[in-house]
Amino acid sequence: MGRLLDGFFFVFAGLAAVWLAYLSFTQTFTLGWAGIIMAIVFWGLLAYLVLPRLHRILTAIYVPDYFMGRTRTSDGLLGDPVNLAFQGERAQIEAVMAAAGWIPADPVGLGSSWRIVTSTLRRRSYPTAPVSPLFLFGRMQDLAYQQEVAGSPAQRHHVRLWRCPDGWLLPGGRRVDWLAAGTFDRAVGLSLFTLQVTHRIDADTDIERDHIVATVRDLPGVEVDVIRDFSTGYHARNGGGDSITTDGDLPILDVRGVRAAADAGAADAGTEGRP
Repeated sequence: MGRLLDGFFFVFAGLAAVWLAYLSFTQTFTLGWAGIIMAIVFWGLLAYLVLPRLHRILTAIYVPDYFMGRTRTSDGLLGDPVNLAFQGERAQIEAVMAAAGWIPADPVGLGSSWRIVTSTLRRRSYPTAPVSPLFLFGRMQDLAYQQEVAGSPAQRHHVRLWRCPDGWLLPGGRRVDWLAAGTFDRAVGLSLFTLQVTHRIDADTDIERDHIVATVRDLPGVEVDVIRDFSTGYHARNGGGDSITTDGDLPILDVRGVRAAADAGAADAGTEGRP
């Protein structure tokens, strides 16, 4: 009974959102110049309420809930491809990314969201700008890093990382500690699927994957292995409607040989006072 009620209100909320957007749209033709404001209201309802709700309903029905090498958006749409893996602890990854010039992204919030809007409109640098949430293993990314391009908030390299569940194995039986999705933001625009304002990514995700590997592979303690043809090479679209293409290779960055900052500090403290 609980599941039936949950399903009913899940669908009812979607239909109610559609009806509300329809009423807002039809009223724009009776308000003269005020219709412009109503048109903006209609777009807001459509982009941030109706279409996301419809996507949640539809994807709950037809998108299978198992690992397929793709992340998912908060609306349930297939997102960016999983194109990297890591071996090591969180502190070691943080140390490697910092040494390679990657900056942690701010959490998504009202303040950070407003700041990225104003930074984009004013074309001012925001090196710690937040990244939108993507989901893997049923949860949002655990870590997110970025590199701004020429001080532009509209263009950046960025990568999201998820800690793998205990005992979880890749298809084929390989064990890794983290999975990651790296893409390059090329501009700001509207999502093809939801009409929301978002970053548009470069289609060739392999270029960004290889860029991330190149920034860390020569650091002390880092080793790189590659699972060739981890997935069949393909082209598709992500949750924002951007075209994506990949050859299917999965580089694995092993950072277990890296000394984390805390370990290095403890070792230095232990040697103080020794001859």
